[in-house]
Amino acid sequence: MKLKLILFILSLPCLAFSQSIDKAIEKHNSNTVEYISVEELVQLKNSDHNIKLLDTRQPTEYGISHLQNAIFAGYEDFNLKSIQDKINTQDTIIVYCSIGVRSEDIGEQLQKAGYKNVFNLYGGIFDWVNKGHQVYHQQEITKKVHAYDRFWSKYLKAGKKVY
Repeated sequence: MKLKLILFILSLPCLAFSQSIDKAIEKHNSNTVEYISVEELVQLKNSDHNIKLLDTRQPTEYGISHLQNAIFAGYEDFNLKSIQDKINTQDTIIVYCSIGVRSEDIGEQLQKAGYKNVFNLYGGIFDWVNKGHQVYHQQEITKKVHAYDRFWSKYLKAGKKVY
C-alpha cells in the first residue's frame, strides 16, 4: 500500500506537467484571437502562402532567439505604427510569445486596427521548440530560448533555457 502511495505521489508532477501548458492558456487567455497550432504553422510556412510572423515578446527575449523571419513587435512597448510598413491588413499574421498569452493581447490590437487574418500560435515559441523546430539568433540556428522567468520556464521542455 505504501509503495502505491509513493508511486502515485511521484507521478503527480508528471500528470500536472503534461496538461500544464493547456491549463495555463485556458486560465490566462480569452480565445479572442483564433489559434493556429505548431503543425498548422509548419504547413502554412511550407505553402506559397504569404505569412508574417510577429514576435510579441520583450526585446531581450527576441534577442536570444525567435522564429525564422519573425518581425519584432514587442509587448509592453508595442506600437502598431512601428510595424505598419512591414505588414498590411490582408496579410496572414501569426503572433506569438512564450506560450500565447501576451500575443493574444497584441492580436486583439491588430484586429481592432483592421487586420483580418490574425492568428495566435498556440503554445508559442515554447511549443515550437518543444516539438523540435528551430529558432534563430539573428540568422544562425540556436538552441537558446529565453524562458521568461522560473515560473513560465516549466513549460519549455526542449532547448537551452536562458533568463
